[in-house]
Amino acid sequence: MGIGLVRIALECEKRPGEKTKIAEEPIWMLYHNGKKSGYGVRREATDDDLSVMKVLHAVSMGAGVIPNDDAELPDGELMYMRAQFERVIGSKDSETYYMINPDGNNGPELSVFFVRI
Repeated sequence: MGIGLVRIALECEKRPGEKTKIAEEPIWMLYHNGKKSGYGVRREATDDDLSVMKVLHAVSMGAGVIPNDDAELPDGELMYMRAQFERVIGSKDSETYYMINPDGNNGPELSVFFVRI
């Protein structure tokens, strides 16, 4: 996060008549620091995802690289970041996660906004 503040906004459309929790929305439009960057899709964790989480189980906070000998990853490694986040619920249509900075600096370096419009 050496570039300063990072803000990720995920927006989805309201569907009339449906009462879906915001975290269960299937498709999101992705913005990175105000610039449209693509789409995000909600999915279930794969066996590979679960094996990475098992490796990171003992890590409480930090960032690093997990080496990977499989040919599936182009660089042969997987970068990770693990931190504590503060959850703020604005309404049934908005939720924000602020990364808690352990250094006590001014504010979060990473914010993730979920908004249903």
